[in-house]
Amino acid sequence: MTHSRNLAIVAILLLVAAGLLYWNSGPDMLPYERANPEQPLADSEWPQYGNNHGGERYSELDQINRSNVEDLEVAWVYQAGELAAIEAGEQPFNPWQSTPVLVEDTLVACTPSGRLLALDPNTGEERWSFDPAVSFSSFGHTFVKCRGVSTYVDESAAPDALCRTRLIWGTGDLRAFAVDARNGQRCPDFGAAAGTPGEVQFNPGPNLVFHDEVQIHSPPAMAGHVAVFGSTLADNVSVKAPSGKIRAIDARSGELLWTFDPVPRQADDPAAQTWGNNSSELVGAGNAWSLLSADPDNNLVFVPTTSPSADLVGSYRPGENRYTDSLVALDSNTGELRWHFQVVHHDLWDYDLPAQPILTELERDGAQVPAVVLLTKQGMVFVFNRLTGEPLLPIEERPVPQNTDNPDEWLSPTQPFSTLALVQQGMRPDDAWGFTFWDRNACRKSVEGLRNEGLYTPPSTQGTIVMPASAGGMNWGSGAIVPGTGILITPTLHMAQVHRLVPREQVDLEQRGSGAHLFFPMHGTDYVMELFFLTSPLGAPCTQPPWGRLSAVDLAAGEVLWQVPLGSVERLADQQIGIPVPLEMGTPMAGGPIVTRGGLAFIAASADDKFRAFDTETGQKLWEVKLPAGGQSTPMTYAAGGRQYMVIMAGGHPYYGTTKGDHIIAFALKD
Repeated sequence: MTHSRNLAIVAILLLVAAGLLYWNSGPDMLPYERANPEQPLADSEWPQYGNNHGGERYSELDQINRSNVEDLEVAWVYQAGELAAIEAGEQPFNPWQSTPVLVEDTLVACTPSGRLLALDPNTGEERWSFDPAVSFSSFGHTFVKCRGVSTYVDESAAPDALCRTRLIWGTGDLRAFAVDARNGQRCPDFGAAAGTPGEVQFNPGPNLVFHDEVQIHSPPAMAGHVAVFGSTLADNVSVKAPSGKIRAIDARSGELLWTFDPVPRQADDPAAQTWGNNSSELVGAGNAWSLLSADPDNNLVFVPTTSPSADLVGSYRPGENRYTDSLVALDSNTGELRWHFQVVHHDLWDYDLPAQPILTELERDGAQVPAVVLLTKQGMVFVFNRLTGEPLLPIEERPVPQNTDNPDEWLSPTQPFSTLALVQQGMRPDDAWGFTFWDRNACRKSVEGLRNEGLYTPPSTQGTIVMPASAGGMNWGSGAIVPGTGILITPTLHMAQVHRLVPREQVDLEQRGSGAHLFFPMHGTDYVMELFFLTSPLGAPCTQPPWGRLSAVDLAAGEVLWQVPLGSVERLADQQIGIPVPLEMGTPMAGGPIVTRGGLAFIAASADDKFRAFDTETGQKLWEVKLPAGGQSTPMTYAAGGRQYMVIMAGGHPYYGTTKGDHIIAFALKD
């Protein structure tokens, strides 16, 4: 690279930085005062993944607040003892995505393989661990992860009884476990009927390509004594994929209580009429791989379902394919359908529902309405009355593109659009971006050579732009809500992807691709799926930065309050451009935020290994720290011994090139 070209790039980047700083500007930071600054801080818990059953991810703690968050420092660091094996190649490098829970004065997290780690919340010292000894195939190892555990308290048991408070979670070989929260001992009543105390084995059903094709990655939703599990399936493997059924078990005995299949198998189910050619008997998936939510007071569980198999071809399943790509509200005691809303009709874009539905209360006409908030890969926000399914924000059925290269494909003429969207939908040549005129022009030519008629342009042999990408928009990181305000804080990804249908005879599936350029077999169809992100010759996204953002939304008004960049691109700049560019231009991400009474939103997630705190009212960044490894997880907070701690798992993520680790890190104010 010539000296003059270096100077040109520096000048352009400085202009970009100036533009981003202007774009990021907002009102001055508001003052903050603790409600009772003299009152001693009582110990607190964080018993479920999202703190409460509805996943609000909010804490009443405010010892750490706007006025002092800059004084946060590392309180303790724990390492799981797996990093050496990962770096030596003896153990796969899988995403570390667990959010710890705090219950019975014990902090508990899980490693990707499902191994539980129980720590002292004040010191980070290990108290006990539990290894489920999962055996993975070579294929299953490629997507194993554990996002956390759930807590169940048996109020009928004596206070000191074994497993009165138990931890329940699932593993990559489709087992569910229950152990005592205080000591990690197996719960003897759980699974006893099957002769396996402390665990139960789910039946994955037929059509497995490899034995661990169906896994459990997310903790169950807890509705009283009912634990409801979703599952994860490998995408785009085959039309005849395993079932994505939802399973509910008794948290005390492990007994299977009910199942719900998002692909309706019974002919008398009204949704079966939306599956032509009796295709509901053929396909699988529709599973709920992300987090579920529960409303125990109303005996409800909320399930975000995914696309049916295979994702990009649906000629054999004509119709809307209802219950898949839907928010499904089930009776938590029986599994019976209460209501559902399909977000994508006849999905051909892998636009499944990735985020935990968030249960909260919103004001409508002077009254508090029980609401459920749904965040989508398309960058849209849907809000419903969670008891009735009535939309609380407007939804419009709009015409969508109908041009397809697959002559047998069935296309829905319309798709549901929320009037509240946080991400650009579709991409035109004029939208192409680059660090220089040279790479911007390269991006523009790439866009011009691909099919792009807006959101929901069907997959093609030419290659179709998918914007937002099937990675989101929003993803499993979901969002956090400040109760009583209707304010939602959520991260969003602003990158375009390309999906291409490749005639099967043109691809050698022994060469699956590498990095972000992959091929998926889609057995049972005439095509192989090719997938890659739309990037410039310098490796940067062709979309307008910031590529990763944190947004605040007023759900009552249906308005965006602020958006700020999330993530720094200095690593990309150093590696791809050759000059240091410490600009906050946003990065790819995995993970979500939490919010606190202290007026703060905490989030890591970004590909720069950093952990940050933002003012919830203004979006101003108030604190950041470099983690020893990628923080592709969601943090949590608690109080112990009069001190508030902010905790995050930092183990990295192979897809985002973040630093490998096996760390759990706690931050607190200077002692």
